[in-house]
Amino acid sequence: MTITYPVLALAGAFFTFYLAKHNRFDAIRASAALSIIAYLIFAQLSLNAELYSIVFFGGTFIGMSAPHRFGVYTLASSAIIFSLFFAYLVPILDGFGGALGISAFLSVCICHLFILLGAPRSKKTKI
Repeated sequence: MTITYPVLALAGAFFTFYLAKHNRFDAIRASAALSIIAYLIFAQLSLNAELYSIVFFGGTFIGMSAPHRFGVYTLASSAIIFSLFFAYLVPILDGFGGALGISAFLSVCICHLFILLGAPRSKKTKI
């Protein structure tokens, strides 16, 4: 695994998280629009568009988490854990659909479990 997976997962999570806060976007629209844009960018740059857009799309699953439950640090932690799951869990599972969902779900659950066990939460920022 290289630094590419965590960077793409972080980008997908944060862009979705912040775009979903706008009036015309909800979490699903933000995830879909950003995933299409990311794929087009990767294809134009002649990168491995299929693989990189899948990692980015998985990161958008994390960005769809509820903003009242997750803050910036928790979102970043979940995205990094997701990238680890993606690198090591996805090859074991058949197909990307279930593996992406499971990886994102597990990473969010782990971070939420740590919050329930007393880990510090992200402070709410005033805009």
